[in-house]
Amino acid sequence: MATRYPAQDKKTGVARKNWSATELKNIPQSWKGDHLNDGGGLRGHVRVNKQGEVTVNFQYSFRFDGKTRWFYCGTFPEVTISDIRKKRDRAKALVAEGVNPTEMRQAERIEKQEAISKTIAEDKKKRAVALTVADLFKEWTSSPSGVMRQDGNDALRKQFNKDVLSRIGETKVSSLTDNDILKMLRAIKDRAPVKDDPQRGLNRTIDVIFSDLSQMLRWGEKRQPWRRLMIEGNPIDLINSEQVKRIQDEDYQEVRERILSEDEIRELKFIFNKLETDYQSIPAGKKYGNPRPVSSRVQCAVWLCLSNLCRIGELLQSRWEHIDLDAGTWFIPAANTKGLRGKRRDHRITLSNFAVTQFKRLKGETGDSEFCFPSSNKLNYVCVKTVSKQVGDRQAMFKNRAKPLTGRHHNNDLVLSAGNNGEWTPHDLRRTGATMMQKLGVPPEIIDRCQNHVIETKSKTRKNYQHYDYTKEKAEAWRLWGDYLDVLLK
Repeated sequence: MATRYPAQDKKTGVARKNWSATELKNIPQSWKGDHLNDGGGLRGHVRVNKQGEVTVNFQYSFRFDGKTRWFYCGTFPEVTISDIRKKRDRAKALVAEGVNPTEMRQAERIEKQEAISKTIAEDKKKRAVALTVADLFKEWTSSPSGVMRQDGNDALRKQFNKDVLSRIGETKVSSLTDNDILKMLRAIKDRAPVKDDPQRGLNRTIDVIFSDLSQMLRWGEKRQPWRRLMIEGNPIDLINSEQVKRIQDEDYQEVRERILSEDEIRELKFIFNKLETDYQSIPAGKKYGNPRPVSSRVQCAVWLCLSNLCRIGELLQSRWEHIDLDAGTWFIPAANTKGLRGKRRDHRITLSNFAVTQFKRLKGETGDSEFCFPSSNKLNYVCVKTVSKQVGDRQAMFKNRAKPLTGRHHNNDLVLSAGNNGEWTPHDLRRTGATMMQKLGVPPEIIDRCQNHVIETKSKTRKNYQHYDYTKEKAEAWRLWGDYLDVLLK
């Protein structure tokens, strides 16, 4: 590693202080690692890259605070030698003024970076101010800390796209008001009919959307940048339950209390039988256009919901592998039950003779399938809303429909008590069974366990140590209710 100097002047024979651009361009690769003295404290270091190209890295040497320091001036030929010397001259002037040029450069870089950071921060702030309700919803449904429903938030996205984002999605979060939300809820109540279904008064939808919207806004209120955008307060806090109720129908009840009486249970059995008898009595070729009987699968579903106090969704998802008719048991895996994540649990029902009879009747139809209530292709279970729709379609007087839905029933065949007690649904059967058990003297805590309700207790000791499952007591409750149904329906 040698230090090289410019050649002598050919005319005068005097040694030159500076390298010419031509000399620098003609430096051979063999000089790799050598240093070039350019005078005035400027020194170059010869380098050769993998492609064989020769470059010279120039640095200015100076003394500062009693130490030798180096200031980078540029690399030839990327930077011309004249510009490199100008940088050396500026650095030399700073040294003369008592300023370290290297530290000066670092300070300039820091100032530039701070200016860039400030510009980026201001841009982020501007962007944040422009964030909309749709942006908040997108982050809420995709963030690991956001909402996580069993279906991957598919139903939530569908509902919000239809009723929320279509109305206030483009509204800035920073300018969202309680009036905007109430106006959106009123629009849901009064929205136009969809296709051939003019049913209105979407009271339950309003409840669900208001609850989900509240959850979303409160999630955002605790996190940036949404927290900053709601600095003047969360608009959902300005809306109370009474304001929401004023939007809904006056006779709407958030919690249904419909219970089928004993007479209505007998009437329902009579209707099932009569529809079958009447249809069979119609001569062949003339059955078209006449009311068809309720399918035996739907009938079984009705009686099984009533006798087991189960949810219709749990029943329709059931598989034959989980039902032991010899032992008289039905196992419901936690995945099929309803409840919050982490609080769902398996449920085992001891079938009464009444329930076993219904399952045997059902198995005669669907026993060749994996599912108790198979879909048409038998590859999955039927839609969990199927029975509810078929029961509802045969109570048209409560539906406010101008005409029947395509491919669906539209009559009042399943209306009970001439409609004086209102519409009934499959879930009302679960409430009816629980009430009847209570009437038969079954303790409320046993009824809760028959319904697979989570029994909350404030005592940690009881929660940790008392794990008796009340299998015997539950079995007796189901037997008692099943026997009562047998007598009632005979």
